[in-house]
Formats: sequence, C-alpha cells, structure tokens
Amino acid sequence: MTTDDTIAETARRLAAPSEDALARADREGYPDWQAAVAWGERAIRLVLHERDQAVLEQELPRLAATLRELLARVGAGPGAPAPDHVVEEFVRTLPEVRAQLAQDVEAAFEGDPAAKSFAEILVAYPGVFAIAVYRLAHPLARLGVPQLPRILSEHAHARTGIDIHPGATIGSRFFIDHGTGVVIGESSEIGNDVRLYHGVTLGAFSPRRGQTIKGTKRHPTLEDDVTMYPGATILGGDTVVGRGSVVNGNAYVTESVPPNSRVVPDPPRQEVRQRATTAPDDESLHWDI
Repeated sequence: MTTDDTIAETARRLAAPSEDALARADREGYPDWQAAVAWGERAIRLVLHERDQAVLEQELPRLAATLRELLARVGAGPGAPAPDHVVEEFVRTLPEVRAQLAQDVEAAFEGDPAAKSFAEILVAYPGVFAIAVYRLAHPLARLGVPQLPRILSEHAHARTGIDIHPGATIGSRFFIDHGTGVVIGESSEIGNDVRLYHGVTLGAFSPRRGQTIKGTKRHPTLEDDVTMYPGATILGGDTVVGRGSVVNGNAYVTESVPPNSRVVPDPPRQEVRQRATTAPDDESLHWDI
C-alpha cells in the first residue's frame, strides 16, 4: 500500500458516519475556541481599562455583534435563549460587572500587604484575572448560554491555574491570593468578603453516574467573611462554612461548620534529625540514621 493509499483509507475511516460522542458533539455545534477567547479578552479590556465614552460607544456594538456571531455557532436546543435577548442583557450587565470588579480589586489591596498599588493588582494578580473572567461568564451562564461561558472559564483556568465554574454564585469583595490550584464547583455559593488561598477546593462527592444528580446542589456554601488557607478542601452540597469562620490549611471538611469557628486539622507527626559531618574539614554531610 502506498502513502497515498494510506491517506485515502485514513480519510475514509475518519469521515465514516458515526454515533460516538465526538460525532454527536459536532452535530450539536460549538463556537470556535480562539474566537471565543479573543472576544472574552476584548470584553475584559473594555470593562477593566476603557474610560473614554466615545471609544466605548464605538467598541460596544462590535463586542455585541461578535457575541451574536458566537451564539449563532452554539448548538441551540429546545428552550435556548434568543441571541438578541442574550446580547442585550449581557451588555446591560457590564456596568455592574465593572463595579463588582472594582470591589474585588479593593479587597485584594486591603487583604494583601505585599500589594504596592491598585494598578499592580489589576495587571499582575492572577486571581483578579480569573475573577474578571468569572464576572463576565456568569451572566452568560445565568442567561442559559451553553459552552461559551465554559470556554471563557477554561481559558482563565489555563492561564492562571484557577478553575471557577461560571455557574457558581460569588458575592462582592472576593479575593483569591496566589490562586494556583483553586477549584470552585458549579453549584458553590460564596458570600461577601471571602478570601481563598492557593490549592483550595470547593468540590462535590464523586457519583458513579454524574448525570443522575445534574442540576442539584452538589458543592458547598461559604457564608460572609470566610477565610480558607492553602490546601483546604470543602465537599458536599449540604456543607456550609458559617459566617466569620477560618479553615486552616490542608483541612478536609465534609460537614457544616458553625459561624465564627476555626477548623484546625491534626498536624502530621514528624521527626527532625540533624545532619553531622565526619570531620571538621570534610564538606560531605552524612545522615545519622
């Protein structure tokens, strides 16, 4: 068999009719990933940085038109929202999104002694970027737009290591410090003035058949003024961390925590053994085991 024969046979097999998951996804339809990401980045720039009314009056129609084009590529099943309604409602939310992000940046400045300025936070803090993407994606998810909100959130995830599902509900003055490894599940509810450090997980218990619990409250609730330190894990839709509570690093919580509590995991047991040299002039170190 020649190379041309191999190519023709491979093309025939790839194009053969199929009922597998990939073929079904193609029939459902989805927007181009790069186009969706470019639109999201453009929206973020306008909301975070643009103050010139004349520029906004020129750019917002373009932003709306691109959103309408992206929605046309999304598979629209029964009950899908009308594109014109989505576009109008999304544009209407942008001043509110900006106000929320201003409060998030202020919370980061107040909460991080290493912060030198508001400008530094805005351009250099990965948590702020991930939250900004969430603040834009959440209204689309609330309007019932499929796929596009997840593309935006996964772009932020790839760039920052912070995974916030656009369906989560997050209050004002939200701060993620450092951020790498943070996971916030779809039905998580987060109150105001909440701070998370890196490695925090707001997750769900893993069922054998996930579709059977689709649409239920699977992820935890954090009430106002909760702080969660690195590596803390909170699981379950019935789990509530009460107002004003602190969850220490590496805690594993599957039951509700009363307000104004501190969750302190048992520290691991460890032994410190000192290294010793064989002679004063010998630079090699040996372990005394």
